[in-house]
This record gives sequence, C-alpha cells and structure tokens, in this order.
Amino acid sequence: MFTTTGSRGLYKAPVTKALLIVPSAVALLLTVVFTQYQGLFLNNLRAVTQDYQVWRLVCGRLVCLDLKDTFCSCLLIYNFRIFERRYGSRKFASFLLGTWVLSALVDVLLAEALYHVFHLGVEVLPSGPLAPVFALFVPFYRTIPRVPVTQVLGHFSLTNKSLVYVVGLQLLTSSPLMWIVSLGGLVSGLVYHCNLLRVQSLLFVPRWVARSSSRLLQPLFSGAEPVRDSALGMGATLDIQRQQRMDQLDQQILLSQFTQMRRNRHQQGGLINWNRFFPSIRHRGRNRHPPAQPQQPAQPVQSAQLMQPAQPNPSERSPVSEEQVAMLMEMGFSRLDALEALRVSNNDLNMATNFLLQH
Repeated sequence: MFTTTGSRGLYKAPVTKALLIVPSAVALLLTVVFTQYQGLFLNNLRAVTQDYQVWRLVCGRLVCLDLKDTFCSCLLIYNFRIFERRYGSRKFASFLLGTWVLSALVDVLLAEALYHVFHLGVEVLPSGPLAPVFALFVPFYRTIPRVPVTQVLGHFSLTNKSLVYVVGLQLLTSSPLMWIVSLGGLVSGLVYHCNLLRVQSLLFVPRWVARSSSRLLQPLFSGAEPVRDSALGMGATLDIQRQQRMDQLDQQILLSQFTQMRRNRHQQGGLINWNRFFPSIRHRGRNRHPPAQPQQPAQPVQSAQLMQPAQPNPSERSPVSEEQVAMLMEMGFSRLDALEALRVSNNDLNMATNFLLQH
C-alpha cells in the first residue's frame, strides 16, 4: 500500500486478514449498536492497580473504541503484512503476542512511574491492540530498506517509508495519553525483536495452536493469489508512458514465469538460476530464434558475421550494486539470492524485493 516491498492484497497473510476484519467489526458494533458494553473494553489502569481487575488488561487491549484509531491501525497492520510473508504466520503471531503481553507490563510500570515521580495519575489509556502496532515499527525501521522516491522543495527526500511514519504520527497524536501506549509498544518491540532476556523462547505461539488454527481458520482468512494485471502508466509524455508500460510488462512476465517454474519444480533443491528463466524483455525477442547451425558451408559471409557476436548477458551490462546487495542481506536474504534477484531485475531494488518476498 505505502511501501513497494510486496504485492498488493492479503495473499499469504491470514493473521493480518483476521486482525483487519475481526477487531474492526467488533469496534463498529460497539460504536453503533452495543454502546452499553463499551465499558467492558475500557483500558482502565486505575481499576487494574486499585481494584485488582486484572481482566481489564486483556479486554481493554482487544478492541479500539475510537473509529479513528481503528482506521489508522488497520492501515498500518495492512502495510506490516510484509513481515507475515517473510517470517511466516506463526512467527508473526508470536511477535504480536509477545509484544502485546510485554506492553501491558510496560504500560503499568510507566503509569506508576508517572504517579510517583511527577504525581500524575493515569486512569484510562486508549483501548485496543495499539501497542503491537507500534511495536511493528521496530522491525520496519531496522529491516526494511529506505528507497528514495522523490524530493520536496529540493531538500526534503520522500522515501517508500515516509507515508507509514506519517500514519503512525497521526495515530500517536490522536489521544493525549497515546504516547504511553506507543512508548510501551516500541520498548516491547525492541525487547522482543532483539530477543532480550530470551523472551522469544518464553512468549510464542505453540506449534499445536498454530496447526489447529491453520486447519480451522485458514479457509476463512486465506487470501487469493494476487492478479498480475496492473494499471498502465500515466506519465506526462508518451515516451514516459511507453517506458512505464514496458517496465510493468517486464515485471508481469518475470513473475508469471517464475511462478510457473516453481509449480513445475516442487522438489528441486538448491538455488535457481533466475537469469536462465528471466531474460530481460528488451533482449527476449532476440533469444526466441533458434541459434544457427554451427557448420553451414553455403552460408553467406554477411549472415555469418551477423551471427558471430554473442548476445551480451544483462548481468554483465549492469553490474550488481554492492550497496543494494547489503540492503537485501539486512532484510534477511542470503547473498546469492540477493545477487540473483538484482541481476534478473536489472538492479531494480523494488522488483528484486518483490521476487524474494513473494517466492
């Protein structure tokens, strides 16, 4: 949606789809129909610390009671679906569960610290699963590469991650006490992402729960494979539009051929030579003709001379940038896979990231 790392839709993201549908539907019902039950979902820290209503730490952090917070959190969760595709649904759900539990403890500690140090009483915090949403900014900042998109006024650079931070800032400023929730989410996300105190071995989704949920809920929340058709370019000139159409067609052909190849080679081991299957579209027409026979005594001299130069390899024409290789390796991919992806995409970092994340 905001970033260009990954295909559109909710393909291979059932946990994300569940988080978008279920809490949003419940929040809408509580706001419009069952308004008398909103008190059960208040994130009331005073009731937790003084009245020992520990159950509010669970109910008060499940559903957003403000539709604006629901909308912003859904936008961010949809954008962060890239982590579920990369790590898998079980690991992604474990991260959400771990940060959800840790942030509850951090919220209580921050509220007590504000009361004893500054004599500020914190009673009700914003409700909903907001802390795990803020926690996802930690891997987003540390692992997703920053690709410049354009510049504003010649000095301020906009990247593929700028709009995500803008939506996060909008969510942060939606409530005066949202900074406590956001700070708790960032702290818990950093602790879980860096595996401090080995929290990843303590807070995780068991395998039997993941298997049971996959069998029961996968048919409901599984997303369809994205359609490869994309909109045509809308450049200012005909040359720009033609170039955009060529780039989109190139990417569409590469993805479709790679998907078909993966279906035909289920049990093939090792790395795949992508250059063999994905020649550049600008050189694909030349490779369609079969090579001439090596020995033809009656072949004209001009035809032989035209056949002598070998077709140059696209990877040799555009050497792979080590900086882009390092950025892909920081995202968790191996060096060989990063090299192959960059070679087949002609050093297009966005297209290379799409290949590695979707396949």
